[in-house]
Parts: sequence; C-alpha cells; structure tokens
Amino acid sequence: MRRVEGSGNVALIERVNPIRDKWRVRWDVRVAEDGMASYMEEEFGHRPTVAEVRALVSGWINGNTNAAILSGFSYEGSVVWLSTENQFNYKAAYDLAVQTGGASLPVTIKIGEEDDPVYKTFDTLDALTAFYTAAMAHVRKTLEEGWKAKDGFDVTPYRLE
Repeated sequence: MRRVEGSGNVALIERVNPIRDKWRVRWDVRVAEDGMASYMEEEFGHRPTVAEVRALVSGWINGNTNAAILSGFSYEGSVVWLSTENQFNYKAAYDLAVQTGGASLPVTIKIGEEDDPVYKTFDTLDALTAFYTAAMAHVRKTLEEGWKAKDGFDVTPYRLE
C-alpha cells in the first residue's frame, strides 16, 4: 500500500488491467482546494471482496493507531515513547508507588527523543499519578479514535454488483 497523488474524483475501486485482472482499491482520499487529491492505494491481482477491502483498511487504521500511541504523546514538552514495554514499566512503577504509599519514590524515567533524552524524576505520588493518567488517557483516546475510524469506514462504494 502506498500514498498516491492524483485527481480528486478518483474511483475508489477500479479494474486497471482486464487482461491480468488487476484492481486498485483507494481510501483516505483527501482533496485539496485545487482539486488534486492524496489517497492510499493498494493493488490486487483479482477482484477484491468487501471483506478484503475492510481488512485492508482496518489494518491500515490499526497501524496508524499503533504509531500514534507509540510516539504521539508528550509530557511537559517532551515526547514519551509509549511502547508496550514502557507502558508496562510505567504501570509497574505507578502501582508500586500506590501500594507503598509513595515509599518507592522517587522514580526516574527517560523521555524525549533518542538524541535529546530528558530524565524526569517523580518525587511524589501526585506527580507520578499525573504522568501515568495522562499517558493512559492518550492511549485510551487514540484507541477510541481508531475504533471510530474503523466503525465509520463505509464499504458501500466497494461493493461491485
């Protein structure tokens, strides 16, 4: 799959080579003021089914959602890398701090870009709670946006009768 630029009135599904039975499926069409468009496109070596189109677009949305979770959160002006491992580590630090009434603090985490790291030390349970709840709110909001995008994807234009 790739992002392509072309006409704003592009067909969402099109047989581009009848001899070889090549089809192109397009989605996420973004039309500019000048009438040109940018859209995602995937080629199939057969007439794609609605289920294949739905799976293709759902996979693309899932990838975008995961990328937004991973690198779309910032705290106090620094990017926070929310890999699954980091999410687990932040939860473990938070849970331990809650269970010990803050006795496990301070805790220091590395945030920021790889070439410009920031080491953030949390001395109080309130400070760690603010960080952890903000991170989890970002994950939850991003997942909900992904679900909404998948639920809102209309397969009707991809049904060929």
